Amino acid sequence: MRVSIYDVAEKAGLSVVTVSRVLNNASTVRESSRIKVMKAVKELNYQPSAAARSLAKGKTNVIGIILPNLSDSFLSEVVMSANIALEKYCYSLAVSVADDGDLESKERGNSFFQQDRFDGVLVLTPIFDEGYLESLKQNRVPFVIIDNQRYPFTVPSVVVDNFKGGYEATKYLIEAGHELIAHVGGPESLLSAEERMAGFNKAIEEVGIEAYGVIRGDFEISTGYDAMCEWLAKGRMPTAIFAGDDNIAFGVIDALREHGLKVPEDVSVIGYDDHPFCSKLHPFLTTVKQPAKELAEEAVEMLLKVMSNNLKKNMIVKLEPQLIIRSSVKNL
Repeated sequence: MRVSIYDVAEKAGLSVVTVSRVLNNASTVRESSRIKVMKAVKELNYQPSAAARSLAKGKTNVIGIILPNLSDSFLSEVVMSANIALEKYCYSLAVSVADDGDLESKERGNSFFQQDRFDGVLVLTPIFDEGYLESLKQNRVPFVIIDNQRYPFTVPSVVVDNFKGGYEATKYLIEAGHELIAHVGGPESLLSAEERMAGFNKAIEEVGIEAYGVIRGDFEISTGYDAMCEWLAKGRMPTAIFAGDDNIAFGVIDALREHGLKVPEDVSVIGYDDHPFCSKLHPFLTTVKQPAKELAEEAVEMLLKVMSNNLKKNMIVKLEPQLIIRSSVKNL
């Protein structure tokens, strides 16, 4: 027999009206009541009728999320965490992948926004043009940007303090006794890459040393590999490298290994992101962990406030990354 809202109300010891308000995310519901209702929903495995709720409220209870790819472990973790966070509020998550370099993919992304089937949209690491945001604004779709790459931030956004991440990583190398420190960073088109390099520069400037070298490229293994090979060809290497991304760090390590050199015995390496492989491949990579789970949770909470018109205009939340110390840095 199908569980009804009346069963949930009886189980929670509350009125049907209160249960309905909780399920509809009304802002005036007490937290204690929300907890009771959601507990009853879980225990009874209550499944609200999506069609009925949509007709009654003019809502779909579906949140869209659009991102450039699913191959990046950081992006994937954000999507999974957002899905879990939304389930607590009885929302489903619809995913669209829009590659900025693919015109057909971009058109699908615009179509994704224009279809009137979402109560709100999360835009993850947007590197595409302003057309996406304009589509959202024109269609009056509530949205929040995660890992906003466009400064100044003029729309609701949840971001990471990448400057601090780059600074702390480089400071750790300096405190380990390194002075010949290089940086292999991401593309200039990404704010995150620029901020990480700015943090690197700040750390070395504070102690009066110059960068051994700076090479920029994509957040790809090949970028780190090519950069390290370039230095090896010159017959002189840095003692430490801050890589702007774990993939870059993996490329650096691969090039060193091909030339019979070891990390950290010959060169110390720090990455960025905390890719799952960092704690599984030798040497275990010291890296800067991005708070993917917290980013997703903050973005969901912010989006729900935008949807209920209960958010300060253009609110920005900045989260701190964490330096994860493993075994890829040697003390000199």
